[in-house]
Amino acid sequence: MSSKDDLLRLLRSEGYPEDVVAAFSRVPRELFVPPDYRHLAYEDTALPTKNNQTISQPSVIAEMLRLAELHRGLRVLEIGTGTGYTAALTYEITRAPVVTVEYDPELCAEARERLRALGYTEVKVVCGDGGKGYPPGAPYDRVIIHAAVPKIPEPLVEQTREGGIIVAPVGSLHTQFLEKYVKMGDHLVLAERSMPVVFVPLRGEYGF
Repeated sequence: MSSKDDLLRLLRSEGYPEDVVAAFSRVPRELFVPPDYRHLAYEDTALPTKNNQTISQPSVIAEMLRLAELHRGLRVLEIGTGTGYTAALTYEITRAPVVTVEYDPELCAEARERLRALGYTEVKVVCGDGGKGYPPGAPYDRVIIHAAVPKIPEPLVEQTREGGIIVAPVGSLHTQFLEKYVKMGDHLVLAERSMPVVFVPLRGEYGF
């Protein structure tokens, strides 16, 4: 059974930026996983949550945060709140308001309460169709999609500022690659394709 220190050593050994590793050190993952799985909170593995959803493998989250090139002051839109863990990590790096959208009403309400209880008052949890984003907060510097998509939903492209970055698992229902796009004009340019992954599919109008 791995400890938080074990996980931090793993992330450092894999070369993740220190601000990403520091965020993992500050956010208590055990409070974002179901009680039955808390003994596995610092294993580098995905864990089940509610309603057939998962909390992603820490090293995969770290890779997405690396691809997003986060730093202080960036305004981030996250799609797929889940338990709220990745939104908390994102805020720990940016120290700026984060908007996170969750399709499942039960998960959304629980994540909102959990983040509030842990003091993440700058994280706004929105219940709705993530593929449509959250126009009132646009434009965003970064968009991070924590659900599999066949392509980047057009509303999310529109809500990203010029030069902004979108990170998402893109591919089929059964396998995807983490991809990083940069918005140039009114379209996206693929900047990097990273590891193969398997995420739960995006739900809503722009999902599979």
